[in-house]
Amino acid sequence: MASDQIFQSEKKIIIRNIEPTDFDKIMELQSICFPNMDPWKPAQLESHVRIFPEGQICVELDGEIIGSCSSLIVNFDDYFEQHTYAEITDKGYIRNHNPRGRNLYGMEVMVHPKYRRMKIGRRLYEARKRLAEQLNLKSIIVGGRIPGYHHYSDRMTPREYAEEVLQQNIYDSVLTFQMMNGFTLKRIITNYLSDDADSKNYAALLEWNNIDYKPSIDKLHYKMSFPVRICVVQYMMKKIDSFDEFATQCEHYVDVASDYKSDFAVFPENLTMQLLSFLDERSPSLAIRKLSTYTAQYVELFSELAVKYNVNIVGGSHFVESNNRMYNVAHLFRRDGTIEQQYKLHISPNERKWWGINGGSELGVFDTDCGKISIQLSGDIEYPELSRIVAEQGARIIFVPFCAEDRQTFLRVKYCAQARAVENQAFLVTSGTVGNLTHVDNVDIQYAQSGIYTPADFSFPRDGVAGECSENTETVIMAEVDMEVLERYRKSKDTLSFQDRRTDLYSLQIRS
Repeated sequence: MASDQIFQSEKKIIIRNIEPTDFDKIMELQSICFPNMDPWKPAQLESHVRIFPEGQICVELDGEIIGSCSSLIVNFDDYFEQHTYAEITDKGYIRNHNPRGRNLYGMEVMVHPKYRRMKIGRRLYEARKRLAEQLNLKSIIVGGRIPGYHHYSDRMTPREYAEEVLQQNIYDSVLTFQMMNGFTLKRIITNYLSDDADSKNYAALLEWNNIDYKPSIDKLHYKMSFPVRICVVQYMMKKIDSFDEFATQCEHYVDVASDYKSDFAVFPENLTMQLLSFLDERSPSLAIRKLSTYTAQYVELFSELAVKYNVNIVGGSHFVESNNRMYNVAHLFRRDGTIEQQYKLHISPNERKWWGINGGSELGVFDTDCGKISIQLSGDIEYPELSRIVAEQGARIIFVPFCAEDRQTFLRVKYCAQARAVENQAFLVTSGTVGNLTHVDNVDIQYAQSGIYTPADFSFPRDGVAGECSENTETVIMAEVDMEVLERYRKSKDTLSFQDRRTDLYSLQIRS
């Protein structure tokens, strides 16, 4: 046969991560493999790819997807051994995925019936094992179906059936395959999958151990506790005469945060408005544009402070000009020197009237060395959809720099922040300005009582307040929040206001 004919006859198997363009094919494959079970919904597949893309793997042959597997990372010790599929997978949305966990949990493996003699399933399992090794995970755990059990349920218990499969006296299409791939049986799970009639709703809890696993101090520490110390700056707006004076004040507070070994120092919204006290421009709209010329100095200052003092800084907000439009922008300065931006989305009437501020169009969730966080400027916290969306994307701390001119405005921010903490089982941190700027129009008075708020339950401080400043006083507060306690609380059997949402009735999404 000629070489070109040989190449034309090649059939190349590709193992790769699932992409959004694959969703329809994945759902079609699932309907073929499990005709009596509900397939994934597009929203669930989107959540898989967004939260843990490395764990979503497929096999492609000549452009056709012939097999796939899905997984997430958990600390399996956090779950009851008699868990359900819905509990361990967050009803298929994997928002409980824990990047610091020790176990890869396999949600599903499926192979098209036409290709089940090509070792496609084994290739998928090998890909999972390689992933566990690359991520230094202790083991792979699966709740394996036992689809042959319904033929024997009248004369055997699930345990007896599993033992017979182990002795190779009975062939089970799933359990036998998993045993051949190095998994060991730990126990039988009851009421695992409600729509798995063939398995009589039982499953076999199986584990493959990574013999190259190296215990990580970071992961062991996280298992016991993961404290994050936050320093909130309630900043005094007063007349200054230069940018250097502004920089000196800001460095003082970052130094204080560092002295107390804080992980975050949080400054309020409109922090750089203080510079207007020496810019000598009475027109509000022109003053804001003049203020935006200090963007480079502001960014350089806080980025250097974050690295120098080893503190992640939520640098309040600064007015930025982009394409001849003005925006109110919050900045995250990580202590590794990297920077993120969050544009204010909901602009107040005063911001629009006095300064011509425009609203941003993107809502971010940012990775930090203390987990995922989000920033919502002032009035943005009054829109509950935003906090729900970032919580679904993994944010566990939401920072709210604000600037309020009166008590009523301040209370809207405070009460909404506390509500978001309860609704989303997250930590909320507010930081506001106090004092006054007598030389600046529309920044004449300030009102604040900054705080660090928690969910309201037994695992957290009384009244859901980890720390709170005195009203209208220049000061700082510091408090520790424990990310591990929060994660355990989110999985508890008592209050599950986030996990028990009726996503079968309602959902939220960001329009692209």
